[in-house]
Amino acid sequence: MPNIANDPTRKSWINVPENSDFPIQNIPFGVFLTKEDVITIGTRIGDSAIDMGALQQLGYFEGIELTDDMFMQDTLNDFISDGKKTWRLVRNRLAELFDVNNPKLRDNVDHREVVIFNLSDIEMLLPVQIGDYTDFYSSKEHATNVGKMFRDPENALLPNWLHIPVGYHGRSSTIVPSGIPVHRPMGQTLPNGETTPVFGPSRLVDFELETAFITTDANIMGENIPVTETEDYIFGMVLLNDWSARDMQKWEYVPLGPFLAKNFASSISPWIVTMDALEPFRVKGPKQEPTPLPYLQQKGKHAYDINLEVYIEPENVAPKLVSKSNFKYMYWSMSQQLAHHTSNGCRVNSGDMMGSGTISGPTEDSYGSMLELTWSGQKPIKMNDGTERKFINDNDTVTFKGYCQNSTVRIGFGEVSSKLLPPFVRS
Repeated sequence: MPNIANDPTRKSWINVPENSDFPIQNIPFGVFLTKEDVITIGTRIGDSAIDMGALQQLGYFEGIELTDDMFMQDTLNDFISDGKKTWRLVRNRLAELFDVNNPKLRDNVDHREVVIFNLSDIEMLLPVQIGDYTDFYSSKEHATNVGKMFRDPENALLPNWLHIPVGYHGRSSTIVPSGIPVHRPMGQTLPNGETTPVFGPSRLVDFELETAFITTDANIMGENIPVTETEDYIFGMVLLNDWSARDMQKWEYVPLGPFLAKNFASSISPWIVTMDALEPFRVKGPKQEPTPLPYLQQKGKHAYDINLEVYIEPENVAPKLVSKSNFKYMYWSMSQQLAHHTSNGCRVNSGDMMGSGTISGPTEDSYGSMLELTWSGQKPIKMNDGTERKFINDNDTVTFKGYCQNSTVRIGFGEVSSKLLPPFVRS
C-alpha cells in the first residue's frame, strides 16, 4: 500500500507556520481533552489539533475497517493494535482530507467547527496506556563516558556492551506527558567519604536526552521476533526525558542496576510521530564491531537522522541551549532492541514503550546528560542569568526538542518540557 501521506509537494488548507514541526506530511497521533471535558484521539497540522473522534462520527473514515468508537477512546492502544495497514490507511485518509485541493471538509463550516481546535483550547494527555516500559543503554558515546567516570577509563565499556543491547525495566506508573511538573525525589545516598548512607532529597537530579518507540502487539509469550520483521511492530516515536537522580543511582545500582534513581519520573512528548512519517530520514547507523550475533544482524538503513536539542530554563530567565545531539549516533537500532527484547520469548503488547537510552554524540556539546556535559559537576554550565548549573536546580524547566529536515520537508516532535519542583511534602 503506497504511503501517499509523505508526498513532499502536498499542501494543506490549514495554515502551517514556517518551520513548523507539523506539516501535513507529519500527521502524528495523540490524545487530548477539549474545553467541554471530552477526551478524544486526534492529530495535528500546524497549530491546529484535529478531533478524529468527531471525524469518525461524521463519516470521514468510511471505507476503512474500524470499530465504531475507535477514535472516541482515551488511549491509542486499540488503534495501535489494528496494525500497520490500518495506521497507513488512516494517515493517508487524513492527508487527502486536509489537502488544499480537497473541498469536502474545507468548505463545510459546520463540520470544521466541531473538528478543528486551537492548541490553546485543548490539554494534551498521555497518548497510550503504557503497560510496560523498558529503557535501553544504546549510545556507545554515553556508555563510554559513564564508564570513564565511574570505572576504569581504559576499559570504559563492560564486556557485554558491544554484543547485546543492554536495558532495564522501568516503571510505567510515573510516565507523564509534557507540561506535568516533576518533584525532586527523596532517597538514600552515600555522602563522599562516609560509610553510612543518609536519607533525603537527591542533590544531583539530571535529565537524560532520549527518544522512545511505541509498539503494537508483537508476539505471544515464548515467541521471538526476527530482526528482519521488528519494524512492522513499531508504531512511532516520542521524545523522552528519563529523569535521573545520580547520587541515588550511584549508591543503589550495584549489583542489580537502576531502581529508585530512575523510576520517580519519565516525561514524554504527547504526539507520537509514526515511522511512516520518519521514513524519508532513514540513515545508516554506526558500524558495529565486533559483528553482532546472527539474530541481531541487519543490513541497510535502520537509524534515523533526528536533530535533538536540550534547553534549561531557570525561573523567569531565558532558556539556555545546553546540548545538540542526534538520534543517528545510536549504536543499537530500535529493530535490534526489539529483536533482543523478544529473543527469550518475552511478550510485547500494544502501547509498550521502549526508551533509547541517553543519546550522546561524539562532541562535548552533544552529550545527552548533565552528568556528561559538566563531567560530574567539574565543568559547570553558565545560564543566561549568570548562575551556574552542575545538575538541575529546583524550579528549572528542562525542554527537549526534536526534528528531521531535508531539502523538501521538516518533520518534528514538538517538545517535552517539565519543571523540577522541590520534594513533595505532605501537609
